[in-house]
Amino acid sequence: MEKINIKKVTLSDIKDLQKIGKQTFFETFSESNSEENMKKYLEEGFSVDKLTEELTNPYSEFYFALDNQEVIGYLKLNVGESQTEEQHHESLEIERIYVLQDYHGKKIGQILYEKALQIALERKSEYVWLGVWEENPRAISFYKKNGFVEFDKHIFVLGDDEQTDIMMKKML
Repeated sequence: MEKINIKKVTLSDIKDLQKIGKQTFFETFSESNSEENMKKYLEEGFSVDKLTEELTNPYSEFYFALDNQEVIGYLKLNVGESQTEEQHHESLEIERIYVLQDYHGKKIGQILYEKALQIALERKSEYVWLGVWEENPRAISFYKKNGFVEFDKHIFVLGDDEQTDIMMKKML
């Protein structure tokens, strides 16, 4: 594996974003959710219209992790009114860090996290926060290792299934 490059995603990258989004979400959650709920979420959550809306939102940013021009993971950040839960104005939300299963254990998630932290520090954010599914111990462990602590919970709806996300934050 060569050096991993981070690239800001633009509207012209929408098909690559749709592909990596669907693939990584499916790899991460398909074993723990019904086929119907996964199908519905993948169609709605990663539709071209939804991704266009997110990519053109001035309060959200996406970044790809690239291995030789191949998209192997991505990051989505939200600030201000784009955050999925009302938070302090000077906070930054990591809404998504996803990496292809073939690249798990190769520090790609850490590289994407460090990009998020760099942006938060440049923005002078007071803290970084996120929601992580309570049944995703790998992700919870990753964030705890990076200094995040639990501070609340919220509901994430996947298809017709209401799931509990643990909200975690790291003060900067």
